[in-house]
Amino acid sequence: MADLFKLKVVTPDRIFYDGNVTMVELTTTEGEIGIYANHIPTTAVVAPGVLKIHEEGGEKKAALMAGFIEVLQAQVTVMAEVAEWPEDIDVKRAEEARIRAERRLKDRYPGTDVMRAEMALKRAIVRLEAKAR
Repeated sequence: MADLFKLKVVTPDRIFYDGNVTMVELTTTEGEIGIYANHIPTTAVVAPGVLKIHEEGGEKKAALMAGFIEVLQAQVTVMAEVAEWPEDIDVKRAEEARIRAERRLKDRYPGTDVMRAEMALKRAIVRLEAKAR
């Protein structure tokens, strides 16, 4: 039996996940990380990506946008702007957002906020990846 630790994922409007896990994987601004129990304490900035929650009975996936992570030896806390389970993702809406963002980046009309368009594209892609997996 693998060592368990507490994972808590909090968004501004709710506690998205609160339970014991064997591992968690997510994307930070420094790259993808995987965390097991007794990990060295650290903090990091969360980047948009697919959150993988490994429980004793299997794996759950979710779309995770931006935020922060605090890693302690027996507990990990993720404070996220947005976290969505695959069943809550509207694929049609995410696909439309992807197309709009790609169009804004391709056309680059004067006044186009490139950084905002890139983030919108990344969020749409993360939602589609979380839904597809």
